Amino acid sequence: MRPDSSIQPVLSVVMPIFNEEDCLPVTLPEVIGELDKISIPMEIIAVDDGSSDSSLRILRQIRSRDERLKIISFTRNYGKADALAAGIESAVGEFIFTIDADGQDDPREVEPMLRQLQMGKDFVAGWRRTRRDNSVRRIPSRIANWLIGKSTGVKIHDYGCGLKGFRSQVLQDVTLIGEMHRMLPILVSQRGGVISEHVVNHRPRLAGVAKYGLARTPRVLADLIVARFLLQNLSKPMHFFGQFSLWFLLSSIVSGFLAVSLKVWGDRDFVESPLLMISLFSAMFSITTLLSGLAAELIVRIYFRIDGPPYRVGERVGF
Repeated sequence: MRPDSSIQPVLSVVMPIFNEEDCLPVTLPEVIGELDKISIPMEIIAVDDGSSDSSLRILRQIRSRDERLKIISFTRNYGKADALAAGIESAVGEFIFTIDADGQDDPREVEPMLRQLQMGKDFVAGWRRTRRDNSVRRIPSRIANWLIGKSTGVKIHDYGCGLKGFRSQVLQDVTLIGEMHRMLPILVSQRGGVISEHVVNHRPRLAGVAKYGLARTPRVLADLIVARFLLQNLSKPMHFFGQFSLWFLLSSIVSGFLAVSLKVWGDRDFVESPLLMISLFSAMFSITTLLSGLAAELIVRIYFRIDGPPYRVGERVGF
């Protein structure tokens, strides 16, 4: 019997895909089969992130058998955050889950995580307590998880797990740029959402190779700085900037006093002393660089909200 795609979905599952032709024929039917056991109206939004293999063709074949699968294809590769953003923006379910296409996320974990959301939680993060990948990926991930939790105060064990679930309303008007998909718990916490964790079964990759490695670490750290700023200072930026202003004012007073002291009690001429100029220029360059970076980040977010997302969709099927 052909599944009915005309019923309004309650559950939306977003799956970002980039060159997963070896995994999709197995993982996507498995996800559909496990979600069917939950017996609630659902949709699966597969976002092809500019794959150069036959991933898009495989998606079309699976959709020909089940129209609950909807497809978004990008004109080129934009990255996982943009793929997730496109899927989340298009989702209509009350509950939204994200799951990777490589088979490492066990779709059987969706049901217990969904129960937590139905009981009142706003965000449930998957926790890969026993990971099935190599130490080259595990060790940096643990360091990043510790650093993010320590810096933001939002302490969960696994920011990088692809399996996450949340209520759709908690991420309304959220713009995912860069590696900000990792920071979803922080963004939910910023909005007063209730966050919980669920230990998930993490499996070895079914086939192919991981698409995201250590090269993205600097981008994750940069987005951590942005997330901390948004979490603590977005509604009161003057508190943040004021702290710098006071420290720079103190530095100016101290360096000025020392420069005058050289003139009054020392044997060096006031004009000859580089102390005051060094202090002023160091402070100016430091604060200008920092504030320019934060201002540029906020301007980019405003720009994309007005002008549209940073990605370009080549095809939308099933919407």
